[in-house]
Amino acid sequence: MKQILMLIDSQQFRDYLRAKLEENGLDVSVAAYPHDCAAKMRSIAPDLMILDYQEDNKAFMELLRQKKADPNTVNTPIIILAQKLEQKQLLEMVPYNVKKVFTKPVKIDTFFSTLSELLGIPFSIDESPGILEVHVNENIIFIEIAQGLNRDKLDLLRLKLSELITLYKIRLPRIILMFSDIKLALSDAPNMQKLFNAIFEVARAKPDNVRILTNDDFVRLYVNEQKEYSGIKVVSNLHDAIDDLIHLIDKDNQYDGSKADLIGEKILAAGNQEEDEEHLALKFDAEERKKREEIFKSAIKNLRIAVVDDDYVIQELIKNIFEMTASSVFAYSDGSEFLKTVDSSEYDLVFLDLMMPNIDGFEVLEALQGKNIPYPIIAFSTINQRETMIRVIQLGVKSYLVKPLRPEDIFTKAIEILKANF
Repeated sequence: MKQILMLIDSQQFRDYLRAKLEENGLDVSVAAYPHDCAAKMRSIAPDLMILDYQEDNKAFMELLRQKKADPNTVNTPIIILAQKLEQKQLLEMVPYNVKKVFTKPVKIDTFFSTLSELLGIPFSIDESPGILEVHVNENIIFIEIAQGLNRDKLDLLRLKLSELITLYKIRLPRIILMFSDIKLALSDAPNMQKLFNAIFEVARAKPDNVRILTNDDFVRLYVNEQKEYSGIKVVSNLHDAIDDLIHLIDKDNQYDGSKADLIGEKILAAGNQEEDEEHLALKFDAEERKKREEIFKSAIKNLRIAVVDDDYVIQELIKNIFEMTASSVFAYSDGSEFLKTVDSSEYDLVFLDLMMPNIDGFEVLEALQGKNIPYPIIAFSTINQRETMIRVIQLGVKSYLVKPLRPEDIFTKAIEILKANF
């Protein structure tokens, strides 16, 4: 039996890969950190190593050196997974039998094709068409499915939902499931069941809090015939779906869990009864912010960020936030200034204000579409109106924030966009 050794940060992605590899008769060992990986490498002499590039570059490179020095592992091929690698970092790894570097988010079909080549084992992967994207805006989870229901991508949906619910601390999930460019039939019923199992088992959403946007007759018929889906609304208009869910969020705001957090903090601090409610809330917020800053700094480093906003305060806010990650921030006060740079510059992330003089954010998005430049974009708006939300989605932007902006909201949204594993 062939041995695989994995050092992967994301528990969700790690669990998915482990299950998939074991399904195909491979023995999988998981390491927690580079030193642990080195010890396991010496004991099992793996046939393949799958490694997340570690920010602790010194420990990671020492692992590779130990691998090369051991005659039992010197020829073991390596697959590297990374958010972003500079040319210098890639060249550093050439002598260690690194066969492939995958930039996250990982394309699963290409990943398993590479595994097949390296291990000589055919993997059972659903190669049917299917696009699946998941994003969170205003505490609504948007799931977009196009072209078809790919089984492997539906497996990944479970992991993505778990990841985002944890990241945003969503307690009462509201979901808009959007089907586009898709025509389903009775043969798709098992995959539809798989899709809804993910929504109700992982997200734990209630049917009343799910809206389905589709023009497909089979989807509508399938939902209407399942008693357990009673309460789901199927609509053909995004305005209606968003209006319904925003209304539910406003109505239930008093139950969003913030009071429960405060009560929990009081219980933990029961030994000091002199602290009042306001002090406890401030303490809780400070601890949460510190935790998010640490996650942010470890997740995002050495990036090129563009902020396109005529508000100098916003420019400085973004600069200060990303300063802690050793990233370069380029500020533009007008859409035309930014567009002049896109043919000669590359950006890892763009913050874009929608309302600017001269060329506004919508015109910038249209220009980028015309040039086929798919930057990851987080849009800013001073108004939370459904027309703005819908227009942004139609222009291909999956993530937006409503001003005034808080650093923790920017942290969370940036992690969602840049730390995606799949």
